[in-house]
Amino acid sequence: MPIRILSPDVADKIAAGEVVERPASVVKELIENSLDAGATDIRVEIREGGKRLIRVIDDGAGIPAAEAPLACQRHATSKLQTAEDLEQIATLGFRGEALAAIAAVGKTTLITRSRDEEVGVELRLEGSELRGQRAIGGPAGTNITIEHLFWNVPARLKFLRAESTEAGHIHKILTRYALAYPHVRFSYAPEGRITFQTPGNGDRMAALIKVFGAEIARQMLAVAGGEDVAAPGIVVSGFASQPELHRANRSFIELFINNRYVQDRNLTYAVIQAYHTLLPGGRYPLALIFVDLPPDMLDVNVHPTKAEVRFREGAVVFRAVQRAVHRSLVEQAPVAQLRPDEKGREGWAARRQHLLAAGASDPPGQLAMDLYRRGLEEEAAPPGPSETGGAMAPRTGDAEVLPPLRAVGQIAGMYLVAEGPGGLFLVDQHAAHERILYEQMLQAPAQPIARQQLLQPLTLELGTHLAGLVAAHLPTLAQSGFEIEPFGEGSFLLRAMPALLGRQDPRRLLEEVAESLDALADQVGAAHEDELVKIICKRMAIKAGQVLSLVEQRDLLRQLEACQNPRTCPHGRPTLLHLSATQLERQFGRT
Repeated sequence: MPIRILSPDVADKIAAGEVVERPASVVKELIENSLDAGATDIRVEIREGGKRLIRVIDDGAGIPAAEAPLACQRHATSKLQTAEDLEQIATLGFRGEALAAIAAVGKTTLITRSRDEEVGVELRLEGSELRGQRAIGGPAGTNITIEHLFWNVPARLKFLRAESTEAGHIHKILTRYALAYPHVRFSYAPEGRITFQTPGNGDRMAALIKVFGAEIARQMLAVAGGEDVAAPGIVVSGFASQPELHRANRSFIELFINNRYVQDRNLTYAVIQAYHTLLPGGRYPLALIFVDLPPDMLDVNVHPTKAEVRFREGAVVFRAVQRAVHRSLVEQAPVAQLRPDEKGREGWAARRQHLLAAGASDPPGQLAMDLYRRGLEEEAAPPGPSETGGAMAPRTGDAEVLPPLRAVGQIAGMYLVAEGPGGLFLVDQHAAHERILYEQMLQAPAQPIARQQLLQPLTLELGTHLAGLVAAHLPTLAQSGFEIEPFGEGSFLLRAMPALLGRQDPRRLLEEVAESLDALADQVGAAHEDELVKIICKRMAIKAGQVLSLVEQRDLLRQLEACQNPRTCPHGRPTLLHLSATQLERQFGRT
């Protein structure tokens, strides 16, 4: 095939693909243009998740009528003139590609009036081609509407997710900029209804409350601003969560460099390192970190989306962030309070250390359990077909069968001791209950889990960030035993909850479900629903440390025996360990 120069149309679409990945990419680029134009009021409207329509309206400086057509061409920008300017970039945009890329893949209408002119201009573009231009009146600022995104790139259109998923990505973009620019009033109106709006009064804490809710904001510690003595020119500020407030993934650590949202693994790790030994294993803090430094100390011209930067002295910035966050924790974090529903081995370990430090004896049975597990781990001989010192391997076939088990007792509030035909069984009560709930929810989708009506409806203030995720999955939550309905911006009214939850905090449950949904945003269909069911089951299941009566132990074992796949929880963790009679005899020196 001969070498050819690409046509302008194809070249424009390829260039647009680097900048415009999905509707949220369009919103990001337009918001950045609005902020660079000095806007103090930015409104975003969308329809059908941004596929049908995206509109961004601002009260910024506007574009002079004579320059508006030029602004829609590639490499046209007012922010750079020479190559040397790349070393002193102080604006969010600088490439001169955003408007051209957006116009290349959408039907665009641009209405703008400069503050220095009495009349504005309206441009209509389709696939980078100018189809109309006329003078128009209106307020100073810019109003850009993009309709039928990717109308001329059907391959890209097919890869877009569900409308709720795309709308969620747009919402996340808005919340990030609302936190970075608290003096700007942001409004978000999907399908013509405002669901998110910030006061724009310059108070970052007010923006934080709007995004995450008052309860979470109350547990955030201020990361004091001020230049780091060991890193001249670098100022770190923001908020970091108290050690008792943590999440299951890193997605709640937000980083901004000179008010530009960035993704940087090293700085994320710096935040995590500041919490060293303060969080349970596998848990991560919430943090909103702003790093201000001279423009010549970083390179923002790294990626077309401008989501990555390079530092001239990365190690210095890393240490500045780590020190600032750790200092806030040391100076402000309150003494940790023990919670009766602390999860997992980490929770037991924390309580054990607390008791030992106070001079109390070890929690009942805990030391024996630790030694027992260590003995199993040190067992050298590989298990035979009827002799297993570790997790029992899943059987093949449509269903697995457990022998009838007789409940004997409970160890450390975590494990059930049971006797079976093959010897001794230790059952992880949390993992076993997860498996039971998971199969119940999958096998009877038409029969919702039993629910308990509340005497008085409970108002839950989740903040717009979490509320948007919960709202998108109300049907599945209803199937799980919740009776919940929207109740204003960022709020829900809870009328009933799963009976299995007992006295658990419903607000905390919904927060954990929502944060996990955030990590599943790119999964679709059955895979997404299956992961959501797993999340709910994990939170609803009996917790480590929960004492069960003998009747409850028997009931749990009977339900586990009835499961199709009783040997692992939905996440693949073993539900039980088996110690054969032969192995017991060997341990006691009988053989």
